[in-house]
Amino acid sequence: MKTLFPIDQEVLFNVNLIENSALEDGLSGWSPVGSCTALSVHEEEPAKVPTETINDVEEGYRPSGRYVLASGRADEADGLRRPIHGGKLKPRVTYRVAGWISLGGGAAAAKEGHPVRVNLRVDDECVVEGGAVCAVAGKWTEIKGAFRLKKSPSCDAAVYVQGAPAGVDVKVMDLQVFATDRKARFRKLRKKTDKVRKRDVVLNFGSGASAISGASIRVMQMDSSFPFGACINPGVIQNPSFVDFFTKHFDWAVFENELKWYHTEAQQGQLNYADSDALLDFCDKYGKPVRGHCIFWAVENTVQQWVKNLSNDQLTSAVQGRLQSLLTRYAGRFPHYDVNNEMLHGSYYRDRLGDDIDAFMFREAARLDPGATLFVNDYNVEGGNDPNATPEKYIEQIAALQQKGAAVGGIGLQGHVTNPVGEVICDALDKLSAATDLPVWLTELDVCESDVDLRADDLEVVLREAYAHPAVEGVVFWGFMQGHMWRQDACLVNSDGTVNDAGERFVDLRREWTSHARGHIDSAGHFKFRGYHGTYVVQLATATGKVHKTFSVEKGDTPLVLDMDL
Repeated sequence: MKTLFPIDQEVLFNVNLIENSALEDGLSGWSPVGSCTALSVHEEEPAKVPTETINDVEEGYRPSGRYVLASGRADEADGLRRPIHGGKLKPRVTYRVAGWISLGGGAAAAKEGHPVRVNLRVDDECVVEGGAVCAVAGKWTEIKGAFRLKKSPSCDAAVYVQGAPAGVDVKVMDLQVFATDRKARFRKLRKKTDKVRKRDVVLNFGSGASAISGASIRVMQMDSSFPFGACINPGVIQNPSFVDFFTKHFDWAVFENELKWYHTEAQQGQLNYADSDALLDFCDKYGKPVRGHCIFWAVENTVQQWVKNLSNDQLTSAVQGRLQSLLTRYAGRFPHYDVNNEMLHGSYYRDRLGDDIDAFMFREAARLDPGATLFVNDYNVEGGNDPNATPEKYIEQIAALQQKGAAVGGIGLQGHVTNPVGEVICDALDKLSAATDLPVWLTELDVCESDVDLRADDLEVVLREAYAHPAVEGVVFWGFMQGHMWRQDACLVNSDGTVNDAGERFVDLRREWTSHARGHIDSAGHFKFRGYHGTYVVQLATATGKVHKTFSVEKGDTPLVLDMDL
């Protein structure tokens, strides 16, 4: 496998580039932005200082408790800034933006949280997004942003903190910018992966031990318990290069648009399942299970016009009809369903039909196809940069659905990512799994970066985090071939069928996560190895010829002892 791109030797990883971050020198270097009338330094009560953080600038880091208060804000653009010496920022390096945000006085602060954004301004006019949080009064919210520069700044840069309504004070604690050390993170993940995805295995050949002691043995992994998949459509399955890569390197599929309501019933009453039937036939031919994406889509601009024209009573009937039509036709064919896509970002059916409609969709889907696992599915939850899609809000949504009888069986993280940071992804996974105890899938992964070398590195960040986390049970790509993807700078395979560096990185990782072993039977009739979870074939050379047997390695904390009767 290729190593990560060469980093300028001047880059110091995990070193905060913002001087006076903890305000030891008061407001030195800090200045107000816009019509903000005042900045002042305060210290939080010890009991209110956050104790849990994913910040890893230094081991044992704990927030200082000192913060800048920006008051007298007359506009959302008002806030504060802190310069960074331009020479410290290097291109092609992923930087973390970290720290803590809270809100102070003002009538608006007493309501729900408000977005506060951290941006970087380089070369005076260029604005680089550095992260966003949904800040609330009386509570500290951690920033989890990231950015990367395409070229070195020609002059000093500055970090800006802005947002929240006029009249609301903004508090900033320990604002930091630092280069992430991916190699160090990967070393940790390899150890975690070994624990999460592998198991000690003892093949016991029992009573025939004396006869086969010293015999040559070979163990080969045939498939993995951790599937990777990709989305398909009627066009791409006609492309031989696409089909070749898909069938060799992916285990599951998902239809890009062909199962969505606006595709299967573009005009009221005119059902069209021809495309989804053809795609199912293709997947059956190659033995690929398929995720059902999606029964409904909560975002208003994805709802076909004839549905919008219905009265509420008619819409209720149409929803029931959609469920009945789709789930009875394909009962048992889709192991997963995304029931109502992107409910963190849209609420069309809830706005029209009331708060219970989302749970009703889950309840009816479970009744009509009880064998399917029903997922929530949304984007930006793993990125830490969308105030509307935090892990906490996702957890609240899932709990509300479950309280109304919705059989939520899995969590979908779409994974449309840019500049991914492993620690941020892991933090989201930790929170979701701890609060819900539900399996997680990355359902629509595409890693967007025009520089294909960096794209390969970014992809490795996401895949290693997903594979090392015990809650994640699979990853599905939202396409992989140039010219056939929603985001064009995310392909693994070029339009001419050649596999680019990002694709090679994916193939290399799959190879790394596959176990093979060879050796000899010991005097006790045992052969021991440590292997990834999945299905294996063992080949044993004996005096009477070769013996082939298959077995499976499942999750477990103790060694798996398998009797291999000859």
